[in-house]
Amino acid sequence: MRRIKLVVAYEGTNYCGWQVQPSGITIEEVLNRALSELFGEDIKVIGASRTDSGVHSLGNVAVFDTDTRIPPEKICYALNQRLPEDIVAQSSCQVPADFHPRRCYSEKTYEYRILNRKIPIPTLRRDTYFYYRPLDVEKMRQAAGYLVGKHDFKSFCSIRTSVEDTVREILSCTVTKTQEDIIAIRITGTGFLYNMVRILAGTLLLVGNGELEPEDVRRILEKRDRSAAGPTAPAHGLTMIGIRYY
Repeated sequence: MRRIKLVVAYEGTNYCGWQVQPSGITIEEVLNRALSELFGEDIKVIGASRTDSGVHSLGNVAVFDTDTRIPPEKICYALNQRLPEDIVAQSSCQVPADFHPRRCYSEKTYEYRILNRKIPIPTLRRDTYFYYRPLDVEKMRQAAGYLVGKHDFKSFCSIRTSVEDTVREILSCTVTKTQEDIIAIRITGTGFLYNMVRILAGTLLLVGNGELEPEDVRRILEKRDRSAAGPTAPAHGLTMIGIRYY
C-alpha cells in the first residue's frame, strides 16, 4: 500500500465545493470516482482545503492510498484521462504513509480577484468579481497591513464556524492592480477560518470604496464580532493558489 499526493487544479463553477455532500456534485466525489475506476479499488481522497461552492484552485492537495503498480509520477497522466476538463491533476508523487495534508505544517495562499471598471468583461466572469464603483487601491493596501501577523480573526469568519480557537496567523497580504483593471488581493497564512478570505476581501472592498477607513480594520479585529466586518465576497472571485509544506 502506497500513499500518493496529488496537486489538483479546478474551476469550481460547476461544483458544490470540495467535500462530498448529498446536495450536488463535488470535486472530491469526482476524484474518488475517477481514481476508483482507474485502479479498480475503493479510493477515498483526503483534501487539504475544503473549498466552498464556486471557489477555484490552482494547487489544492489531496492524498489517497492504493496498491497500484503505476509509477507514482505517472498517475496524474492516467487520472487526467478520466477527469472532466475543469478538473486537472497537476502532479502526483509518493509521500510517507503518515503524511496528512491538513495536519502537516503548511502555508496556504489564496487570491481574490476583482475586475474594477465600468463595464464587465465576459471572459473573466467565472473567476473574477466585477465591481463597477472606483476602488482606492492604496487605501486597500494600508488596510491589508493591519491583517498581517497573529490575530484573533473571529470578526472575519462565518458565524456557522464550529471551531473554538479563532486565532490565525497571516504571513502576507498584498493588494495589486494590473493594467487590465484587475485588483488582486493575495493572502498567505498558516491556516484560515470558514469564509475568512472572502470576508477579508469583502471588508477591503469597503475600504476601497470609502465606506471604511484603513485603520477601521484594526478596530474590527479587536471587536471579535462578525457584524463589525464587511460582507462575504462572492465565491467565484476566489482561487486557492497553492500550499507549501515544511
